[in-house]
Amino acid sequence: METQHVKIVNCDPSALGLFGLAIVTLVASSQKLGITTGTSFVIPWALFLGGFAQLFACINDSKRNNVLGTTTFGGFALFWFAVATSWMIKSGVFGETLAASVDGLQLGFAFFGYLIFSLFLTYGFASTNKVLFIDLIFIDLLFIGLTLSSFNIIPKFSHHLAAFSELAISLISFYGFGATVLNQHYGKTVLPLGKPLISK
Repeated sequence: METQHVKIVNCDPSALGLFGLAIVTLVASSQKLGITTGTSFVIPWALFLGGFAQLFACINDSKRNNVLGTTTFGGFALFWFAVATSWMIKSGVFGETLAASVDGLQLGFAFFGYLIFSLFLTYGFASTNKVLFIDLIFIDLLFIGLTLSSFNIIPKFSHHLAAFSELAISLISFYGFGATVLNQHYGKTVLPLGKPLISK
């Protein structure tokens, strides 16, 4: 009896994940920088670009047996779902009782947990390319800023650290998205991503 093996090939979903990250951090950083106000119009972008786009990338990276990509996109997708929900709770979407019992320190602990998460990922991305590694460095700085700000530690500095780090994440992610799409589409290096710092 003859056995046939069928291999299903999926395209690299990281471009969409990076695009989602680029958009949501651009919109969110505009609020932190004081260019815009409130989070009402940040929430949809957090849910759909920060959440669903990166969740899609996570699921498809798992089909490619990419543990690093799956964990990264999945972890950050869930982060944006949680942050958007937190903003909605604070604004009273789920009722006054929940809104009245909000304690911002709990977000501080969550941000600290994500700092630990991103530090591990940073070491992992040192073996991919320089663009993604630098992106993770700024994500580390973002979580340092968010954590310190939540605990009211050097609040002005920590707020600015978070705001400018988030803007840098957006710009680097836009470049990473463009490079991933164009390089794979043309089958050559259109936009360089940089060699990895650490070999596997």
